[in-house]
Amino acid sequence: MTDETPPAELLALALEAARRAGALLRDGRPEDLAVAATKSSPIDVVTEMDIAAEKLITGFLAEHRPEDGFLGEEGAGSAGTSGVRWIIDPLDGTVNYLYGLPTWAVSIAAERDGETVAGVVAAPMRGETFRAVRGGGAFLGDRRITARPAAPLERALVSTGFNYVTSVRGHQADIVQRLIPRLRDIRRGGSAAIDLCDVAAGRLDGYYERGLHPWDLAAGDLIAREAGALTGGRPGGPPGYELAVAAPPGVFEPLQALLEEYGAWHD
Repeated sequence: MTDETPPAELLALALEAARRAGALLRDGRPEDLAVAATKSSPIDVVTEMDIAAEKLITGFLAEHRPEDGFLGEEGAGSAGTSGVRWIIDPLDGTVNYLYGLPTWAVSIAAERDGETVAGVVAAPMRGETFRAVRGGGAFLGDRRITARPAAPLERALVSTGFNYVTSVRGHQADIVQRLIPRLRDIRRGGSAAIDLCDVAAGRLDGYYERGLHPWDLAAGDLIAREAGALTGGRPGGPPGYELAVAAPPGVFEPLQALLEEYGAWHD
C-alpha cells in the first residue's frame, strides 16, 4: 500500500535533517582546509565530510521512516517498501566548500511513487533555507518566494555550471561564448541546488547546466517550479543529465531553444 504521509510531514523531517547536516559541515570544516590544496588530504577531508553528512541524514531519516528508500550522492541506495524515496546531496558545491566560499548547500527531496513532493535546500553559510511541497508554493525561511517576471532574453541574467572533464568543459565554454552576446550576463555559482533556488527567489532570470544527477536536481527543481519557474531538459523532456533548464515563462522557452540550437546537451 502506498504511504499517505502528508508532504508537510516529510518536509519537516527534511528540514531537520538538513539543519543537522548543515551544522556538521559548517562547524566541522577545518580552518586550514584550503591551505593544503596541493596535498591529497583536502579532497580526502571533503570526502569524509560528504560521507559523514550523508550518514547523518540517512540515519536520521531511517530512524523516523525505516521503510523508505534512499538515493544519495555518496552511495546511499535502497529501494524501500513505502513508495517514498529520499534523494540526498549532502554537500552540493564541494569545490566552494574546499575553498571556503559560502555557496554550498545540503539538498534533500522526498519522492513518492516517482514524483517529488517535498524539497529542502539549506545553505548554512548564507543563512538561508529554501523549501517547498508540491502544490504549496516555495519559501525562503517563512517568506514566500516567486520567480522574476519574464525579461527579454537580452536582459536576462543566467547562471550555469561546468563539468570537471576537460573535453566537456571545452564544449561548455563554446556554448557560453555563443550565449553571452544574447544575454545580459552569465554567472557561475558552483552549486546547482542554490542556482535553482536563486531562480525561485528572483535573483536569476534563468539557469542551465549539463551533467546533473537526480540528487543535484530533485529539491531545487521542485522549489523553482513551486515559485512559478518552468523547468525541463531538451524540448519536451524533463531536466536530467543531458540538460537542465530553469527560468520563468517567457525566458525559459527562448533560452531552451538556443541551448538546443547550440547543442548544449552533448559533449
